[in-house]
Amino acid sequence: MKARPRLVLPLLCCLVAGVLLAGCATMTSSTGRRQNVGAVSQQELDQLGAQAFAEAKQKQAISRDPGQNAYVRCVVNALVAQLPASTRGIAWETAVFEDRDANAFALPGGKVGVNTGMFPVARTQDQLAAVIAHEIGHVVEHHFEERLTNQVRTSQALQLLGALAGDYGSLVTQGGSIAASAGFLLPNSRAQESEADVVGQRLMAQAGFDPRQAVDLWQNMLAAGGSRPPQWLSTHPDPSARIRELQSRADTLVPTWQAARAAGRTPRCR
Repeated sequence: MKARPRLVLPLLCCLVAGVLLAGCATMTSSTGRRQNVGAVSQQELDQLGAQAFAEAKQKQAISRDPGQNAYVRCVVNALVAQLPASTRGIAWETAVFEDRDANAFALPGGKVGVNTGMFPVARTQDQLAAVIAHEIGHVVEHHFEERLTNQVRTSQALQLLGALAGDYGSLVTQGGSIAASAGFLLPNSRAQESEADVVGQRLMAQAGFDPRQAVDLWQNMLAAGGSRPPQWLSTHPDPSARIRELQSRADTLVPTWQAARAAGRTPRCR
């Protein structure tokens, strides 16, 4: 007689967890959060970043406006000058894409892309710095490595569950995919987004950009945005909660910003 899935699945999950955790590597981010890593090397990450950046430049129209490109390079250069010494050897490359969506990204290997649609939302150099610093935060906190590792392990777990479940394999893997997406990968992404906010706001203050303008930026983003998915199915924190957190941190980072300005770090990008 076949065991019921509701009795088999918990036992299988425990077994799979033990197998995967046996090869699990962890590290601690600058905010003290424990991260799962180890699926890819830094060299592989940099290669993936370079490949993705090259493909983006092939598929999307690139702005040839010298003012826009110089503006983005100036902000990026000011920010990366404040990164840890271990990351300063990277030759950061920037591109401005002709796209009306308010978006920006940074990739492993020192690649930064900004859409022209970001300029009407990030209305000052400090607000643009808030965007780019947030994206750079994803890179320096190893979020790409963490996400790839989690995805690899989730995929391995589902395959192993399917094999172990036998006749119930299809049911297990289908249900597991939904649970992995809604209950594991997306919450992890929200944690990364919040961490990138913390790291990015700190970085912009260290570079001489006003950390209070990160609040203005997200208020602009909220005013410009339309409907969005429920928070529990989103990779980003709730906008209102995000703004409150940014405001609270801004007050504590003002002395850092003032010290940077006193030390001569006064970006003049626009």
